[in-house]
Amino acid sequence: MVDRGNCTFTNKANISQAANASAILIINTEKELYKMVCKPDETDVNIHIPAVILPRDAGRRLENMLMSTSSFSVQLYSPRRPIVNIAEVFLWLMAVGTILCASYWSAWSARKAAVEQDKLLKDSADEIPGTKDSGASGVIYVNTKAAVLFVVLASCLLFMLYHFMSSWLVEVLVVLFCIGGAEGLRTGLVAFLSRWFKRAREPYIEVPLFGAISYLTLAVSPFCITFSVLWAVYRNISAAWMGQDGIAMIITVLQIVHIPNLKVGAVLLSCAFMYDLFWVFVSKKLFSESVMIAVARGGFGDILLPGLLVAFALRYDWLAYKTLRAGYFLWAMFAYGFGLLITYVALNLMDGHGQPALLYIVPFTLGTFLTLGRKRGDLRTLWSRGEPQSICPHIRLQHSEDLNFE
Repeated sequence: MVDRGNCTFTNKANISQAANASAILIINTEKELYKMVCKPDETDVNIHIPAVILPRDAGRRLENMLMSTSSFSVQLYSPRRPIVNIAEVFLWLMAVGTILCASYWSAWSARKAAVEQDKLLKDSADEIPGTKDSGASGVIYVNTKAAVLFVVLASCLLFMLYHFMSSWLVEVLVVLFCIGGAEGLRTGLVAFLSRWFKRAREPYIEVPLFGAISYLTLAVSPFCITFSVLWAVYRNISAAWMGQDGIAMIITVLQIVHIPNLKVGAVLLSCAFMYDLFWVFVSKKLFSESVMIAVARGGFGDILLPGLLVAFALRYDWLAYKTLRAGYFLWAMFAYGFGLLITYVALNLMDGHGQPALLYIVPFTLGTFLTLGRKRGDLRTLWSRGEPQSICPHIRLQHSEDLNFE
């Protein structure tokens, strides 16, 4: 029984076999299982003993057993691999469902803001002609510079985590994740419950350091904080994944952060495409291992970044009064789901080697959007103008009359 260490699996097995061992148990450095593979140049492998890798926790239990007894038995078995991995099906449904919920929330907020803007413009005669609405309250619009800067900063952060990863840095990331998750859960619950408790949404109370907070926010905040804290405390148990509120955080981000047109979406996803390729494949040549696989295997970016484009598609369809079939959202959702499905197929065909999900998702999602836009003659509008903007009718009429008078 040996630790994983830095030497190759074949080297460990050959040394153990030369020492007349009947088998070798390798304890992984991570909690997950790792598929043992040979390097491409290791073509002459002469290993006749079983070699098994164990998760870190299982290996530590065996070590503790050795401390209390001189020997124990280990039974090896090879379970049948299912044709369909239930975990992958669940992850696929979770990703698609998250983008679906976030897109409808984003589109509903945008349409509500457009209706309110129309009411204000019809009642006001002092607006400047041709002005555009800034969007729903609290919405952040991304431009091309911000899209490129985001990917650059993400690369810097990934590089920093790879070189300076330590226990205290992990704890800091856990705290930040809990804060983001609690805020996302709070925002989602307040938006959902405010439809039934409208009176609790309107009154506000002054809270030190936080300012004016609605009674509904004050009521749900303790639950959200407790939920995140419990996950942080018990995150190492096997069922802790059910306590992650990362989905709520992603939905909230997709509701707040918008891309205004297809141009920004294309720049963002193209940069993310190159980012994934570099840190999964190219970094292996520079750092002897894939930085992305070594550091970041959570996959939130595989949902968040394409989700920005899919949410934009539904906002455009609703504001342009397009039907589901004649719009772009349905086809964007199909493209994302199919691209994610191809990712899982590639993971299984590539014998467990890490695959950049955006390598498959971006061409399907962005390519479908560009192809449909060009075929329907909407590409110029989608690329530059994006979401339809409301301009007050009587101001436009007044402006036209002034031109005729001149």
